[in-house]
Amino acid sequence: MKNLVIYAHPNPASLNHFFKQTIVESLKNSGEEIVVRDLNEINFNPVLSLDDMRGQRMGQVSEEVKTEQDFISWADQIIFVYPIWWTGMPAIMKGYIDRVFSYGFAYRYDQGVQKGLLTGKKTVIVNSHGKSNAEYQAMGMDKALALTSDTGIFTYCGLEIKKHFYFDKADRASAENISEWENQIKMLFEEKTICN
Repeated sequence: MKNLVIYAHPNPASLNHFFKQTIVESLKNSGEEIVVRDLNEINFNPVLSLDDMRGQRMGQVSEEVKTEQDFISWADQIIFVYPIWWTGMPAIMKGYIDRVFSYGFAYRYDQGVQKGLLTGKKTVIVNSHGKSNAEYQAMGMDKALALTSDTGIFTYCGLEIKKHFYFDKADRASAENISEWENQIKMLFEEKTICN
């Protein structure tokens, strides 16, 4: 299976970087094909410009965007790794979605009916956040996140969500927490519970 890892965190010492490395190692151990797109490392421009908008309407995208779309087209499974900041994606990840998941590539409308164009592809989302899952549930943030990202982006574009991890209290995680999260990731990818 061809796996595309799309990663957004500027700190190589971060928990998210650890998650990304765990995923890559697990996929390698399973003999899977992997491409990693570290958005900060490749200095991806997240700003949707007027030129981008004009081009999207005509089915034209920049070379930078075309490169990313080619990776998505290649992949059978797309794995997103990013922290929740201000109850959403980091700006660079949101900008990646804005620019790369363009009309005519990720979705379109047929006689007014929306159609996702990334069908047949699986996705896994790995997020960390500072609040506890219980706090998110109490304020309805868990449902809001699922609606805005899972429904509003991923399934909207036709991706099949196999797993969405929310690793909570990440800014004060214990060694035991991190070990448990690592095991969950390894179990998912090394035992191929998703890939089959």
